[in-house]
Amino acid sequence: MHAIEVKNLHKAFGDLKAVNGISFDVEKGEIFSLLGPNGAGKTTSISMLSCLLRPDDGDALVMGHSIRSDQMGVKSVLGVVPQEIALYEDMSARENLNFWGKMYGLRGAALKTRVDEVLDIIGLTDRAKEYIKKYSGGMKRRVNIGVALLHKPQVIYMDEPTVGIDPQSRRNILDSVVSLKDQGMTVLYTTHYMEEAQELSDHIAIMDAGKMIAFGTEEELVKIVGQMDRITLTINAESGRVLEAWKNAPGVKQVTAQDGTLTVLADDSNQVLPRLFETAAASGVRITSVAIQEPNLEAVFLHLTGKALRD
Repeated sequence: MHAIEVKNLHKAFGDLKAVNGISFDVEKGEIFSLLGPNGAGKTTSISMLSCLLRPDDGDALVMGHSIRSDQMGVKSVLGVVPQEIALYEDMSARENLNFWGKMYGLRGAALKTRVDEVLDIIGLTDRAKEYIKKYSGGMKRRVNIGVALLHKPQVIYMDEPTVGIDPQSRRNILDSVVSLKDQGMTVLYTTHYMEEAQELSDHIAIMDAGKMIAFGTEEELVKIVGQMDRITLTINAESGRVLEAWKNAPGVKQVTAQDGTLTVLADDSNQVLPRLFETAAASGVRITSVAIQEPNLEAVFLHLTGKALRD
């Protein structure tokens, strides 16, 4: 039995198809990432898998429990870390954990023991008595994670948990995700940060416009673009002055422009770069910087959609 089995899920809001027929399986004890830009359908997917939204069509099983017919069963095995902070600002971290622990049915010595364990897991034992309103954004995120861990769930969803926090807090949260896997939990993680998905994930599903457009390990996904190099260039003029010429240059597979930066996918950067410089010079344009990268998930998304991951 898989930890999560998603079967042709659909959800629309009026004419907007927020989730359009996604299917995937998550193995027990793995970190599985949904990677895609804002608006791809990741949070809507998580909301359906959390039994907060009822799908228009399709179903999913979480540890064998249907999100349609056995919502209490789903919730009994599931912890959810929402994108928004769900804490009481005028209560301390310990008080918040006590409150939510009681909501999960914990009482007495068992509650106190579990709150102490969770405070240790999230690294806030020394500051447990401070009000949440005095915490940094990263610390609040860690308490949010702690709430989801109180009832020792078998599966945990984490929806964009590092958005808007400082680098140190982000590092702490990423390390905590790995530790959850080490404890035997299954983690479903959503992000629009390619580097997070690459670092954490056993498997990655790439989403765009409500659809799942690719799925596999990082190595399997990168093979989609073969051995193409990714060349990032900036120029001293509008991108339109070189865009079409570069698209037609021999060896170039794809060119996109965003915020003054052009990204070129090419079979061999050593052969293509001189041609890019030649066509730029012929158009009276000067290339001001060049960076070359081996294929990565950003290149996969660009190859599949024709746009950058953060467009």
